[in-house]
Amino acid sequence: MHHIKLKNLLTKIQSSRIGILGDFCLDVYLLLDPGASETSLETGLSTRPVRTQRYSLGAAGNVANNLHAMGVGSLCAFGVIGEDPFGREMSQLLSSNGVDVTGLLVQREQWESHVYMKPHERQQEQHRFDFGNFNELHASTASMLLEQLTAALPSLDLIIINQQVLHGIHTKEFRASLSALVLGHPEKCFIADSRHFADEYAGCIRKINMLEAAKLMGGDSAAMDSSEIEGLATSLFRRWAKPVFLTRGENGCLVCDAAGCKEVPGLLILSPVDPVGAGDSMLAGIAAALAVGADPLQAAEVGSLVAGVTVQKLMQTGTATAEEILKIGADPDRRYRPDLAHQYRKAIYQPQSEIEIVSSLPHHRSFTHVIFDHDGTLSTLRQGWESIMEPMMVRAILGTAERESDEALHAHVVASVRDYIDKTTGMQTLAQMKGLVNLVRRFKCVPETEVLDEFGYKKVYNDELSAMVNGRTRKLERGELNVRDCTIKNAVELLNDLYRKGVVLYLASGTDREDLEREAGLLGYRQLFGERIYGAVGDVSYEAKRMLLERILTEIGDETRDKILVFGDGPVEIRETHKKGGYAVGVASDEVRRYGLNLAKRTRLIEAGADLIVPDYSQMFQLLALLFS
Repeated sequence: MHHIKLKNLLTKIQSSRIGILGDFCLDVYLLLDPGASETSLETGLSTRPVRTQRYSLGAAGNVANNLHAMGVGSLCAFGVIGEDPFGREMSQLLSSNGVDVTGLLVQREQWESHVYMKPHERQQEQHRFDFGNFNELHASTASMLLEQLTAALPSLDLIIINQQVLHGIHTKEFRASLSALVLGHPEKCFIADSRHFADEYAGCIRKINMLEAAKLMGGDSAAMDSSEIEGLATSLFRRWAKPVFLTRGENGCLVCDAAGCKEVPGLLILSPVDPVGAGDSMLAGIAAALAVGADPLQAAEVGSLVAGVTVQKLMQTGTATAEEILKIGADPDRRYRPDLAHQYRKAIYQPQSEIEIVSSLPHHRSFTHVIFDHDGTLSTLRQGWESIMEPMMVRAILGTAERESDEALHAHVVASVRDYIDKTTGMQTLAQMKGLVNLVRRFKCVPETEVLDEFGYKKVYNDELSAMVNGRTRKLERGELNVRDCTIKNAVELLNDLYRKGVVLYLASGTDREDLEREAGLLGYRQLFGERIYGAVGDVSYEAKRMLLERILTEIGDETRDKILVFGDGPVEIRETHKKGGYAVGVASDEVRRYGLNLAKRTRLIEAGADLIVPDYSQMFQLLALLFS
């Protein structure tokens, strides 16, 4: 969705009127501090001291919270709470957000407010305490709840039906009465999100996740490919005769209505994520957009952006403001073809070659501007940088406590670092180090006064990396290694062939520009690029690959953007090419052998939007025939 259209939609939402009927829950976060534990005199057991406690609305409450944060003009809650402190806290939190709680009824007997109490120790959630699992809805309460909703219908643009817990308001009798109410008001827009009873809300638009949908239709969500998932969404639309939003977690959302099935790819989130409440956030975004007349595809895009904001808010059921939605929606990175990316057996190759056709072959064979990433795409001088960055980041996060840290903490840090490196491969080093600063602060093992900035961490990393790279370049200079030992197979031959064709060549990298030029010179192809070499310049806002693509588009005009061809082994250059409308060749190179396929890279590159995948340039003539003949 264009940024201006998104902004206009969020402005319209400010005048919308939405009702939420459902299971209102409360998430209670207890942050434990084991350092203050003592032995109880009465029981002899160690205590579990709570340093801080925090309350956050969950389930239908989280939906309401998100709608309020987005700026929805009027909100009404319809549900049941208990006569207990948690119920009063829920009601107060909703009221403080301007939600009308007239329809939030108190049942004094056989009802405990729904609460998820979540103790956290050392950034890890412990065993949860749940309240409300034995509730019984009284017939009088159910009747009064439906009366409240019916009375409010004329003033509402859309009604959300939320069902999350088995022992909540959605009894068999209540579901039947609610369905009758929905069918009796076809002029109203209802959207249902039900964990257990999705098939029972006739007349409603549905938001349903993959696991729930597959279970309902008797399938196995884990075994489905993209065509089977589309078939599942189509079957649900035919079954219910209303639009279906089939959500797939980090893999995005499929929208199916009378116009067919369309995909909203999942967002690529580089920061740590907490998926708790993401489904509620997605629902809130979809509902708010539908309430002001957005079509289902636009609504799904808004929902994905809302969820993309909230999952980055840790240890809370977060919300997304209009400003945050606009920020993430300005230039979002998405994950494409996740099923193909993770299922190598589904690869389709150009006949008698190792060239994988991911999307389609180019419509023309007249590329005029070709951009190459450097490390891993052409050069292997920096092969093994991950083995230097990972321990360096782990040491930075744990600080002096590295040796004394327990195995669980150390393993958690290592896993977080590996995940972060995997997601940020191809970014300039300074940007990666800025993310490291956030990781150091997140784990809180290092005193704030000892936390370095991104420049400080970059120096530590570069000093260690330079020792490895300089050792290789000295061997190259002494003749102990040759160019073929330090480049991907046939890389130099490919560059020279393209140069002879008269193609304009560019070199772009997250490596510092000075180092990039020196290494290209050592490897014998510096002169092929002229002044068209772009590297990092010590400014995290200067993203060489993104800015280069924008510069070329300015030079040759948007109408000829399909003249741009990009080769890269990292997600950054592939994503930017995909977004700008160029053609992207993902080089899934094995940098140790300098030829052959790296499956992990293949996965990353396909998800980033690669059109072709090659392991190296050993079949350069077949590749050039596909791209230029």
